[in-house]
Amino acid sequence: MTSNSPPPVQRNNFCYRHPDRQSFVLCQRCGRTVCGECQTPGAVGVICPECMNEQRKSAPRTRNRAAFFRSSNDKPVVTYVILAVTALVFLLQLIPGLGITERLLYAGVYSSPLAFEPWRMLTTALVHSQNFILHVGLNMYSLWLFGQALEPMLGRARFLTLYLISAFAGSLGVLFLSVPNQAVVGASGAIFGLMGAFLVIQRKLGGNMNGLLVLVGINLVIGFIPGTNVAWQAHVGGLIGGALVGLIYVSTRGVRQKGLQIALIVALSVVLVALSLVRFAI
Repeated sequence: MTSNSPPPVQRNNFCYRHPDRQSFVLCQRCGRTVCGECQTPGAVGVICPECMNEQRKSAPRTRNRAAFFRSSNDKPVVTYVILAVTALVFLLQLIPGLGITERLLYAGVYSSPLAFEPWRMLTTALVHSQNFILHVGLNMYSLWLFGQALEPMLGRARFLTLYLISAFAGSLGVLFLSVPNQAVVGASGAIFGLMGAFLVIQRKLGGNMNGLLVLVGINLVIGFIPGTNVAWQAHVGGLIGGALVGLIYVSTRGVRQKGLQIALIVALSVVLVALSLVRFAI
């Protein structure tokens, strides 16, 4: 059950550095209230400026320290670009006669020799249901949340790679788990990939995963409810694909492991593409 009533306004609901700015976000280390300007995304939640400075001072300065998984003040540019492109495509979907949805959606048949259009396994993440605006709204809100947490942590190139592989894996789930003529649209596979990667990273770094586990579980269950018209196959595929990418990232985060990380990501991509090609040969 949910409630639409706003949280009660209390003295501690205001940023400790900007008393005129109301916020309900707490620093994960000291518990003080911080506004959006004072927040630095961390592995779990956000960190205030003072705790961030202390963390940087106490971090070991060795040549083998992690190459990433560090908090950064860089704006999540890739996240913003994906949001903008997806919003633009959705507006184009609303224009009669363009046929954007039909040109970009995916169904298993498009991976068959009869109608081979494999690029749809990625482009389907750009189009959403025109009859249900919450479809694109919820997906983009989830992308905004996870993008702000993951992109500064991973870096732009790694985050984009994660998003694309997750989207492809989501379509792969549709290819293997649904009938060939079942068309699907939406970025849900990619979003679940971000969830899967974040889940693995938090697990490896010792973060609190209870809230994320509940969120993933609820979203997976919703996909299996009759009448929801949700492609649960894409959710499962994206979740697995994103978790594998997250596992590679967190297992090869050392400075000297960059080459190994790239090799494993390429190998995973080759395996996923190979699976998409052999589906109709099985």
